[in-house]
Amino acid sequence: MTIRASHFGPEVLLSAPRRSSGVPNASGTHVLFTVSTYSFETHKKTTELRVLDTETNENTLLLSADAEGINWLDEDSFVWLQGGKAGTTDLYHGSLSSFLQGSDDSHYEVSSVNAPAGNLKVAKLSDSEYAVVLSAQSDVKGELFNPEKADKPLSSGKLYTSLYVRHWDEYEGKEKNALWYGKLSKSEDGKQLKLSTLTNALKGTKLECPMKPFGSTDNFDLSSSGIVFVSKDPDLNPALNTKCNVYLLTVDSWTESVKAEPKRVTVEGFEGASTSPVFSPDELQVAFLSMRRNGYESDQNRIFVVGDLDSADLQASNETAVVASQAGWDRSPSSISWTADGKGILAIAEDVGHARLYLIAPGQYSPLSLTKAGSVGEFVPLQDAGKIFFSGSSLIDNSYYGIVEVRSKGSETTNSTIWSHSNSSEGSKFGLKTKQVSSIWTPASNPKVTKKIHSWVLKPSNFDSSKRYPIAFLIHGGPQGAWGDSWSTRWNPAVFAEQGFIVVAPNITGSTGYGQAFTDAINRNWGGDPYGDLENVFDWVSENLQGADVDRAVALGASYGGYMINWIQGHPLGRKFRALVCHDGIFSLTNMLSTEELYFPLYDLGGTPWYDPPFTRPPHPFTSSSSSSWHRWDPASHLSHWQTPQLVIHSSKDYRICISEGLAAFNVLQARGVESKLLTFPDENHFVLAPENSLLWHRTVLGWIKEYVGLEACL
Repeated sequence: MTIRASHFGPEVLLSAPRRSSGVPNASGTHVLFTVSTYSFETHKKTTELRVLDTETNENTLLLSADAEGINWLDEDSFVWLQGGKAGTTDLYHGSLSSFLQGSDDSHYEVSSVNAPAGNLKVAKLSDSEYAVVLSAQSDVKGELFNPEKADKPLSSGKLYTSLYVRHWDEYEGKEKNALWYGKLSKSEDGKQLKLSTLTNALKGTKLECPMKPFGSTDNFDLSSSGIVFVSKDPDLNPALNTKCNVYLLTVDSWTESVKAEPKRVTVEGFEGASTSPVFSPDELQVAFLSMRRNGYESDQNRIFVVGDLDSADLQASNETAVVASQAGWDRSPSSISWTADGKGILAIAEDVGHARLYLIAPGQYSPLSLTKAGSVGEFVPLQDAGKIFFSGSSLIDNSYYGIVEVRSKGSETTNSTIWSHSNSSEGSKFGLKTKQVSSIWTPASNPKVTKKIHSWVLKPSNFDSSKRYPIAFLIHGGPQGAWGDSWSTRWNPAVFAEQGFIVVAPNITGSTGYGQAFTDAINRNWGGDPYGDLENVFDWVSENLQGADVDRAVALGASYGGYMINWIQGHPLGRKFRALVCHDGIFSLTNMLSTEELYFPLYDLGGTPWYDPPFTRPPHPFTSSSSSSWHRWDPASHLSHWQTPQLVIHSSKDYRICISEGLAAFNVLQARGVESKLLTFPDENHFVLAPENSLLWHRTVLGWIKEYVGLEACL
């Protein structure tokens, strides 16, 4: 049987306009955002700055520019950063009313920063002055570093004497990320802004912020009197530790250097990572997230509040009234902010395949979920204390905006979405439909942890119940991650569904959003319960899923999902698939000693391959408690069973899981005479991001799996 592909293919996915998170003004009447589009005809990307009127749902083009770090100064004026010449960054000011009137003086360049800069944040000091903080690299002298203007060394050699030789996709250098502050001041006539000289807030310290590789504005915040930020503990090696500290820097004058050292916040008993520091609206308190366990990047985040910011000894607590209702909550928030009135905390946390927005307020029994479907990415409290603007996406919608209103009614707090806008109506722009998406629950491999495993199922938009469709089994990375009700341009389940597959995406043991115990249960258990969960899901699909043709099934995974593909290849489940796809997967666990964040395998697998140190942590209640995890769950121990056709994808700049892992897997497949292909990108890291590379990735992957299940090759 041959099934024709739908119109929603990889080229449509990758060339569709990508809308940024929205930035609303204080009243929520207008939302600024950017839209970037890549053309496979011109092979160029274009970016536009646009504004959305929330009353009419109409959006208007303001400027063709790659604007970043958009901040409103008032209801009409705003600033943003834009790339300049020779590695510089320009700061611009714009007036919304002037833009909409088509005025020639709608915007102007305020100043130029002599380095690549980003993550702009602004705080009002007075009617004519604003504090400014942005991030840019500093050299060894603490000055702005511009790689395009820096002297080039005669030798390319790099000598290291400690761990952390490289990180993500670059080798470590002497330059560090830093926060730079200054003051924006209005001219006497109020028509122009001027930026003061920028000062390195971290000069003379060993601290770095934002933290590499993904740290952004969630790593710091500012008030009229200072900066709060997070940084890796300077006394611990970052390759072996996740410990991050929260620091408060008092800034007396935004135009002069700070004399005082940043003050560290103490969180008793919490030695892990910290993030999302944010000042309360009255600037008298700071809230942030912190993890208890050092070395474990997937530990549960807890909310802390520190008051009395003038104290010499800054102590944080999670027993304050504003966060007391999180006490019995088993979800892990990823970002937080204060409500506009400062009486509560807003948080995003994963929950059963969604990223929901929660309100945590004094007197509440537990956090209140403000959103249900989809996944919230960012949010902004509005001037009206009961309204919050949020941006998000879903499995069938690449971008939506909404405003949720929270009101108290008697002793209960209720919420309702009073306005929303989307690029599409329930995915109709792509020909996608809500009814394509469903969930299944299957028996868990280890009922001591949980009884049921949740999986997403996506069927083709033209699904015919009288026909049978091949199965695309998607295995997520992490391993502490999850398939969520959100959009992706890298692993998008809808793309596979529209090629004629029924997609099954299981959230197996180790997945996030189902309670911390479920997440922790994968520690020292990589090939155990997760593999059993996959077997159970496959068996359930075979017996119960309408239209599923399990005799024509393929399995695909990346990162930990790639590890699991290699593990499956050596075990009975591997014989149930026509073909496999392994993207940046682990071939042998021992080779994970070449990764950059070494704390990850040391914690997840328990010690080292040669020694299980007693200080690592107490034995896990459900899994092995010895260093044998390195050997017990090693895919390379089962090579004699490898026989299913497999596509291997691995890129040269992947320093998290080195390209040698992909080469080894491909070499074994070829030497054993197993049908196999290798796709590699010399310029990509753990992700394939460049549009042309991503298009080749999709065409190669879809072409490979469709060949083995009898679908037409057209995409």
